[in-house]
Amino acid sequence: MFSKKERCIYRNNQLGEVICQIRFPEILSIGARMPVDFQEAIRHLFPQFSVNQEPSDKSGADVNYCFATADGVWQLNLTSQFLALSCKKYTGWEAFAKRLDVPLSVFIQLYKPAYFHRIGLRYINFISRDSLELSDTPFRELFQPQYLGLMSDDTMDETKFTCCSCDVDTAIYNGCRVKIHAGPGRVRRNGVDDGEIKFIFDLDLYMMGNIPVNHAAGALETIHAQSFPIYRGAITETLHNAMEPTPV
Repeated sequence: MFSKKERCIYRNNQLGEVICQIRFPEILSIGARMPVDFQEAIRHLFPQFSVNQEPSDKSGADVNYCFATADGVWQLNLTSQFLALSCKKYTGWEAFAKRLDVPLSVFIQLYKPAYFHRIGLRYINFISRDSLELSDTPFRELFQPQYLGLMSDDTMDETKFTCCSCDVDTAIYNGCRVKIHAGPGRVRRNGVDDGEIKFIFDLDLYMMGNIPVNHAAGALETIHAQSFPIYRGAITETLHNAMEPTPV
C-alpha cells in the first residue's frame, strides 16, 4: 500500500481540490456575531467574503463564513465547529501550508479553542486520460489491482461497468487514519460534465482525539507525510511518468 520511492511533485497533477479541515469543540460566539476581527487580519490574503447558511442537526442552520482570494482558487471557511482551507490549483504542500499559517494563527489567537478533535487533509484526484494523452490506456495499466476490483482482470471490458469502486477506512502510521475512495466516474465542474469517464482517487487522511492546539502544525506535517507514499503506491509507472514527476 505504501511506496518507499522518493517524494516528487507532478507537473500535470490531477488534483481537482485539496482541503484541510480542522475541527474543534463548538464555539458559539462564531455563529453569534460576524467575525470582523478575523476578517481584518486575513483580508489581505482572502479579500472576498460571503456568508452561507448550512443545514444543521440543531434547530435552524449553521453559519458558514467564506473568505476567498480574488481569483477564487483559494477559499477559507469558518464555522462554529471547523476551520477549512481549500485549493483548486494545488502546486505543492509547502505553498499550501504557508497559505494556512496566517488564518490558523489568527483563529487560535482570537477564539482560543480548547483543543482540536480532528485534523484532516483531503486530496481529491480526477484522473483524466484525455489530458494525459492516455485515452486508449485501460485503468488497469494506470492503477494497482487492489484499487480496481474486477476491472483489474484483463478479460473484463471496463466500458461495460457502471460501478466498480474501492472504499477503505483504516488506521495507518503515527496515529493517522485514512479513507480512500477509488473508482471510475463522471465529474461535473462548474455544472458541466465533459463526458469523459475519469478515475476518482479521493484520499482523506486525518488524526482524531484531543489534539493540543500547539501541536496542530506537527500533526499536519505527520498527516501530509503519509499522502505521497499512499498515492505513489496506488499508481503505476505509466501514470507516474505521464504526470511528469519533478524531484522535490
